[in-house]
Amino acid sequence: MILRDRPHPEQGYRSCLGILRLARPYGAARLDAAALRALEVGARNYGSVKSILEKKLDGQPLRAPRSTEEGAIDHPNIRGSTYYH
Repeated sequence: MILRDRPHPEQGYRSCLGILRLARPYGAARLDAAALRALEVGARNYGSVKSILEKKLDGQPLRAPRSTEEGAIDHPNIRGSTYYH
């Protein structure tokens, strides 16, 4: 993804090598988990993957995005669309 998203693939080589180098201090399993998390959130660069590893987010599940099928939030402070018309 990194190579494909750059105008010239050569621009992504250093980023890819840096990400692969993170396996030394953190281990391959953690790096794989961090890379999957980075792909799921759309963070496709060295700094993002490193941050995920540093903050130990690779071991935590992603929060599921709130579905629009769940319905509207019912709370007395929410006025709704009819308030402004």
